[in-house]
Amino acid sequence: MDYKSIIKSRKLRIKIMQFLSFVPDELMVKLQYRIKTGRKLNLKNPQRYTEKLQWYKLNYKDPLMAQCADKYEVRKYVEKCGLGHILNELYGVYDSPDEIDFDALPNSFVAKDTLGGGGNSVIIVQDKSAVNIDEIKAQMQEWVDEPINKKHPGREWVYDGRKHRIIVEKLLTGDKDGDLPDYKFFGFNGVIECLYFMKNYTKHHDEGILGFLSPDFKLLGAHRKDFAAMNEQPEKPQSYEEMLEMAKILSKSFPHVRVDFYNINGEIIFGEMTFFMASGYIQFEPDEFDYKLGENFKLT
Repeated sequence: MDYKSIIKSRKLRIKIMQFLSFVPDELMVKLQYRIKTGRKLNLKNPQRYTEKLQWYKLNYKDPLMAQCADKYEVRKYVEKCGLGHILNELYGVYDSPDEIDFDALPNSFVAKDTLGGGGNSVIIVQDKSAVNIDEIKAQMQEWVDEPINKKHPGREWVYDGRKHRIIVEKLLTGDKDGDLPDYKFFGFNGVIECLYFMKNYTKHHDEGILGFLSPDFKLLGAHRKDFAAMNEQPEKPQSYEEMLEMAKILSKSFPHVRVDFYNINGEIIFGEMTFFMASGYIQFEPDEFDYKLGENFKLT
């Protein structure tokens, strides 16, 4: 999809979100849950992980979550936890693309919407001389022009009323296949119940292979239906135990958060923190895994 199509699609999504903003939050999540999972949402006595995520959206609103959902502001939390050394190199954070001195940036870099999610609103530049800077600035302008008074379509309140900015960081180097190893830990008040690992997804996200693993890095035989299943036990990465301990530290303050790291030949680099994975509309295979994850999610 070219940049003009991306911008057009984003504008359409914004208009739809603004039109539906009058719908009460609880009704909206019930409707979306039914549409996307085919099930009735149980908010009175949620048992599934996906149901508890909906309850979490509606009822648990710690301001620290909003800070950690922002790709720039979360850096302060990581530093406060004593883990500033795992932050990716920062080139700058900007309110407008006009503030960016592209000549001063290195030849390769990655730019993100500070409030983007799900792999969206990311611009990867591998060779600055080979890209159209005006087109890149147009995409960035769409990010920062997004209205701050609209409600998130999935009612993820951590993004509501927040200003979109542009964060520019070092472009991480992938492995020999161009992949970037990414480990996503499911933390519940500092207890890591599982993680998932993806491969073959960096260049074509929808073609990724995904597997859930236990904290001791054993394949669990579960996956998300929107990705192909990982059927072979992956090799445990270097510095895995250190990465596991970092996930415990960063997740300790929250009933639930997914903590993501890159691990490149044993070098751990913080990715992001996600409170409502896929907005809570994931379908698991097997379906029982939804209940298994839900057992660990203690609502308060």
